[in-house]
Amino acid sequence: MKLKFSIKYFTAFLTLLALITAIALFTQSGFIRNHFGDILIVIFIYCFIRTFIANKIKHLWLYIFAFAAFVEFMQYFGLVYMLGLGHSQLARVVIGVTFDWWDIAMYFIGCIIVYFIERRYSVKDNESLISQ
Repeated sequence: MKLKFSIKYFTAFLTLLALITAIALFTQSGFIRNHFGDILIVIFIYCFIRTFIANKIKHLWLYIFAFAAFVEFMQYFGLVYMLGLGHSQLARVVIGVTFDWWDIAMYFIGCIIVYFIERRYSVKDNESLISQ
């Protein structure tokens, strides 16, 4: 694994951070808050990881999906309360307190988006290397 800072992924990470924060602060319900934010969060995690890791990790999108689904299932078991963080609004927002199958579906959609975007740009990168 090669560590190298990527300004491209860092910029995407910061943009997504601002968007996710705005969604959390300024929307109370609806599709944007309840579903679109879940799609963005897995893309956000992907961009954070790729900010520091130069080489592609095969199936990273799948690992991120597994992680997000795991966190969602831990909400079912009340992880925030097991950790004694039920009083913390930040912990309740970051870890979550409500299990929802739709969240898992949105995580999957976000990871599929990452997969297809990375696949598309990988093909373009390889084509440009071949043509040089």
